[in-house]
Amino acid sequence: MKLTKDIQTKFSKLGISSWAELSLIIPHSYEDFRLHDTLQTHKNQLIDATIESVFRAQNSIQITFFAHNFGHSMNGVIFRPKSYAMHQFKVGERDYYYGMIECKTGSCSMSMPRKITTVGAITPKYKSALRNDVMGRFISKYLTYENLVSEGLESDAIEEVLKLHNPNDSLLENKDLSEESVRALKYIELYVYMKLLAGKRRYFKASMSKECTYDMWAKTLPFTLTPEQIQTIEDIKVDFAKDVASKRMIVGDVGSGKTMVILASAFMMTPSRSILMAPTTILAKQLFEEAQLHLPMLKSVLVTNKSKKMDLSEYDFIIGTHALLYRELPKADLVMVDEQHRFGTAQRNLLEKLVSNGEVKPHFLQFSATPIPRTQAMIETANIDVSLITSTPFTKDITSNVIHKSDFADLLERIRCEVDKGNQVLLVYPLVEKSEMIEYQSIDEARGYWEKNFENVYVTHGKDKDKEQVLLDFREKGSVLIATTVVEVGISLPRLSTVVIVGAERLGLSTLHQLRGRVSRTGLKGYCYLYTNQNSSDRLDKFVTTTSGFDIANLDLKFRKSGDLLKGSTQSGSQFKWVDLAEDEIIVTQVKQDLGI
Repeated sequence: MKLTKDIQTKFSKLGISSWAELSLIIPHSYEDFRLHDTLQTHKNQLIDATIESVFRAQNSIQITFFAHNFGHSMNGVIFRPKSYAMHQFKVGERDYYYGMIECKTGSCSMSMPRKITTVGAITPKYKSALRNDVMGRFISKYLTYENLVSEGLESDAIEEVLKLHNPNDSLLENKDLSEESVRALKYIELYVYMKLLAGKRRYFKASMSKECTYDMWAKTLPFTLTPEQIQTIEDIKVDFAKDVASKRMIVGDVGSGKTMVILASAFMMTPSRSILMAPTTILAKQLFEEAQLHLPMLKSVLVTNKSKKMDLSEYDFIIGTHALLYRELPKADLVMVDEQHRFGTAQRNLLEKLVSNGEVKPHFLQFSATPIPRTQAMIETANIDVSLITSTPFTKDITSNVIHKSDFADLLERIRCEVDKGNQVLLVYPLVEKSEMIEYQSIDEARGYWEKNFENVYVTHGKDKDKEQVLLDFREKGSVLIATTVVEVGISLPRLSTVVIVGAERLGLSTLHQLRGRVSRTGLKGYCYLYTNQNSSDRLDKFVTTTSGFDIANLDLKFRKSGDLLKGSTQSGSQFKWVDLAEDEIIVTQVKQDLGI
């Protein structure tokens, strides 16, 4: 139906834009305004009563009613009455009154009685920007099966949600929602959300579409690509053949080999140019070195804030940091962003814009090493194509343990043993300087001990201007690195075998997984120690027995509310009210099907 101005105004006040969203504003309780001839105590009930007397005390109004539907008198009391309350109760008047009835030693009383004008039905109570009576009339008039079905919702969900707005006796008796009601609310919430997400997606003509192949290049590699790497490259190959500019997010677990997908994409795009933006100089340099090693047939260049100005149009593959945003970039038909969550949306869009020509856009791939729950990935597909790389080229042998103060001597022995073997150890502290708020040592407090007892100790943190150089020096010469979570993403440390995370319970499981992922990158036997002052932690105990980043992401969901993809907030930010991303994959599948995504 066409939305009238009155409907649009009410939608605006409620902060919604569809009938489906209106259906999600369910009543928080119900009032039974039907007349019964059996008195029930400890319940709100309606009486048809004549007022026999009214007495105004200092802080209350005392009323005597004769309840016709029960055939006897009862008292009524209003505490701290408003000034107009006396006018509502006049001796001799007969009306309907509603309130909580209690009976003691043969006499009954109604607390806080109020006059009721609309009787004969169970009335829903809403918490919304509209007054309850206005909201009630609005919903009873417009929240219809026809209006909901016109928005594409499935009939089962519509029928269930309408029961909540048009209650019967069973809803009064049961405080909890039925399984069917909860399923309907989950379905509608997801439907609304994914429809909005799909509506935000824009399609542009691709600056280049081509049939391409990567088989010849794959044969030159000194190893075999994993099935999931191949599947992801195949997805991208199909994207490149379309007239529409692709927009795909590739999510790989730590060490899943997404670099090879980046290189395969650049290879498939030749002879057209590709651009890759990475968040740090170290990461950009590593990717450039990989490109030189595995894509010798392409002319690659590294651009950082220290690079001289040059004519970039001579190169096939331009790899750089955000310094790329301040260069004159030649036309490119493929734009890739690595560790996309480290850049703001504005930065990612600017890079794409720099090489776009109006409504004609390059293919756009963004990569992330922060696994997301599979259900979240399914929801994301409403707005962007998603490929998941859940397996790694080889299985890492990492032993994870939760440790306490009493385990320090054993930990020290393990660290000495690893250093003696020529391996490296990473110690992650929660903060740089001492804090009264946190019961763990800071880097400043702890470093003296490690520097006294070990050689080649390096220290860095997020605010350290030289952190990238410190990491490079440590990679070549270091034994022990003391740092904050600055090392979570980025540099490859081939000799790193052990990570100790101090105050581990303070970090999200995904961050712990990223830090653990720094270890054993080249097949070394690895160790991950989670140091905590807590006597026990269910989260950490489950973490040490879980190795897949995608399973970790699901665990994270179970331990903290999931986030809002549409508004771009973090996992612990605003969340779905009904949907549980860890449990509701079947409903997501149904919604995708109904929306034709």
